[in-house]
Amino acid sequence: MKEKQIKILLSAPRGFCAGVERAIEIVEKSLKKFGSPVYVRHEIVHNKYVVDDLRKKGAIFVEELDEIEDKSRPVIFSAHGVPKSVPAQADNYNLNYIDATCPLVSKVHREAENLNKAGFHIILIGHKNHPEVIGTMGQLPVGSIDLIQDKEEAQNYDLENGRKLAYVTQTTLSVDDTKDIIEILKKRYPDIKEPSKDDICYATTNRQMAVKNIAKKCDMFFVIGSRNSSNSVRLVEVAKNSGCEKAYLVHSESEVPYDDINKCSTIGISSGASAPDILVDDFINQLKQKFSVITEEIEIIKENVIFKVPNKLN
Repeated sequence: MKEKQIKILLSAPRGFCAGVERAIEIVEKSLKKFGSPVYVRHEIVHNKYVVDDLRKKGAIFVEELDEIEDKSRPVIFSAHGVPKSVPAQADNYNLNYIDATCPLVSKVHREAENLNKAGFHIILIGHKNHPEVIGTMGQLPVGSIDLIQDKEEAQNYDLENGRKLAYVTQTTLSVDDTKDIIEILKKRYPDIKEPSKDDICYATTNRQMAVKNIAKKCDMFFVIGSRNSSNSVRLVEVAKNSGCEKAYLVHSESEVPYDDINKCSTIGISSGASAPDILVDDFINQLKQKFSVITEEIEIIKENVIFKVPNKLN
């Protein structure tokens, strides 16, 4: 008999954003149009379930273009964006490539290029080695863009006198942490040029706001997502910073901590922008095996953003 009753506060919006949906659709439409295999450079989005599912359908994932065995097959660039050297290499190989870069990441790329042309030295606020950061820095000549990851680096940043300075950011950062870094930069460089519109994407912002909204009411908080998903890891941090210290990432190898959940009356659940709904449903169903569960969805904003796939796939 399930004696223990648990209330689940389901954070909304959660899960897939428009950029992720578009990237997955690009792979599926490419498979339909060109047959299998199609190659994908890097994980199309950072989620093992999604990648495994596309692999079953005929996608082959590679990290670099020289790993592609059959150069006559199409290759898709992931949603995170790529440095300019990658399309150039694809042209050298005569590859048919389709770019699934999220339009909001492409916006940051164009912004950085325009600032560079206007003579600005650029700071990118982001996480080292994340594919989005590699892609954005790879839009510009070496030495014209610097990476700042945290408040300490912002405090110690040193720019040659007389240079015009601007900043852009990775799209999947913590809104609060980024604000703190920007404040330090503005204090130190009052003339620093900021983006006309926030670079952190609407989906990252909305998911963080939704988690903030319910975290303090929860004894534990679970974010369904992958360990290499920046926006999922940020959601765990947001839950902790917003009043729920016991916040955890639930990834493909996680075990459900039933004993800890048994001590709770209310838990919160959200999911990263690359995690499909089925993973949230599976997690809740696992809880239903052990507990009597009441679920309440708390939505703070409706999302209706849609990004079209490239015309050549229609």
